Amino acid sequence: MPDSGPSFSVFLAESERDLREAQSLRYEVFVRELGATGEGVDHQAGIETDRFDQYSDHLLLRDDTKGVVVGVYRLLREDQAARAGCFYTESEFDLSKLKASGRRLLELGRSCLHRDYRGGIAMFHLWNGLTDYVTSHGIEVLFGTASFHGTDAEKLAEPLSMLYHNHLAPEALRVRALSDHYQSMSLRDPEDIDRKSAMKQVPALIKAYLRLGGTVGDGAYVDHAFNTTDVCLILDTRAINARQQRMYSGLRQT
Repeated sequence: MPDSGPSFSVFLAESERDLREAQSLRYEVFVRELGATGEGVDHQAGIETDRFDQYSDHLLLRDDTKGVVVGVYRLLREDQAARAGCFYTESEFDLSKLKASGRRLLELGRSCLHRDYRGGIAMFHLWNGLTDYVTSHGIEVLFGTASFHGTDAEKLAEPLSMLYHNHLAPEALRVRALSDHYQSMSLRDPEDIDRKSAMKQVPALIKAYLRLGGTVGDGAYVDHAFNTTDVCLILDTRAINARQQRMYSGLRQT
């Protein structure tokens, strides 16, 4: 018989073991692949952690055929952020406008997929679970950082400029990178951007949010500890059109 491929389950972490599996996957992706460093990196244990883990919900994707966690989203609602003292994203971006909007917010953080599961249906399954979470908590605006590998802005000039000129968030929701690590995203004039070339350089996760109507904040945050250049993505659930809504919530059919 032909191999039918992996079977997936999506669930919220309920135990210390579940959380440790999420942190182990984060170590694999962020540390081993991307070269992240910092006080939350534990090489001996093979995990990547930070203080927000204890306040957050952790959405996990498991390959049931192998019994391993292959995807993770860290989810932080406003009430959880209040207990933590702030959102994680506030260490990189000024969220004043978002927080003053009166909308129900959800921060998406530490999202990653194991390298063997990228480009397939694994992300769709993870989004199914995210869709259920968003619906059950009445979330209106999703946001979080997404990263380009590396900290050389000139090498990223074309994709950053394309995002700025074509996908800038509306003024009412437009966050801004903090000044100490601020990097302008407007590095090329619109007429000098090869959009096809620029899109090829945009990470798959960012492309996916753009297809759903996602926008970006003003400025990128250069994170030398994680060896990344971060943009803040904002997704207003009211802005998702009918076709995109089917893609967002109807992925259960895949």
